[in-house]
Amino acid sequence: MSEQVKRTVVVTGGSRGIGRAICLAFAGPDTQIFFNYFPEDPEAVNTEKLVASIGGAAKSALMNVASEQDVESFFDKILEETGKIDVLVNNAGITRDTLLVRMKDKEWNDVIDVNLKGTFYCSRAAAKAMMKQRYGRIINVASVVGATGNAGQVNYSASKAGIMGLTKTIALELASRNVTVNAVAPGYVETDMTAVLSDKAKTAMLSRIPLGRGAKPEDIAGVIAFLASDAAAYITGQIIHVNGGMYM
Repeated sequence: MSEQVKRTVVVTGGSRGIGRAICLAFAGPDTQIFFNYFPEDPEAVNTEKLVASIGGAAKSALMNVASEQDVESFFDKILEETGKIDVLVNNAGITRDTLLVRMKDKEWNDVIDVNLKGTFYCSRAAAKAMMKQRYGRIINVASVVGATGNAGQVNYSASKAGIMGLTKTIALELASRNVTVNAVAPGYVETDMTAVLSDKAKTAMLSRIPLGRGAKPEDIAGVIAFLASDAAAYITGQIIHVNGGMYM
């Protein structure tokens, strides 16, 4: 393991949006960042370049978090290179929005597989390493709709509510090994995922936010970086809502 690498950070779904902002929040000369993308995404290279431009190092890989085999291989390669995993941020997520009575099995399964099962697979792989080294930080990206529900997002809301329960349970299981596990629950964030919303939907969403604006990806990434820091060493099993006050 290179002596220069003092911290190994793994970010799922790091090629754009919140994932890219997370990679940039961790970037620095003492950190090696590994992130995945799926499917193929040319923006992954740009994330690597942006991290490098501020003195960091990032490596990307095509990896499907919904595939147990892909996840195990991804983490094995990281451990072979660095010998440890200090921080895992489970950020990868997708939407397949439609009303309950119109939702197809595939739309339900795809979202649960990526958002919830993917978080489980990655957490399990990282936890094995973190328990041995007796240190680790796992931060999961949930959503305000996991707490409130949202019409047209029964699959997404269920997956994010599941992440909240998963977070609390893993926190209990890993606390004795000095591994903290927390989740950040964003509200409306200005990303490619929300850019497809109609103007009417965006206006309706903004009207529910006391701070009067949507979040920037950096607003979410900053909280995640804090939860991975020494300053947050006594915080575990918590769901931190970062939503401008739309849910209190």
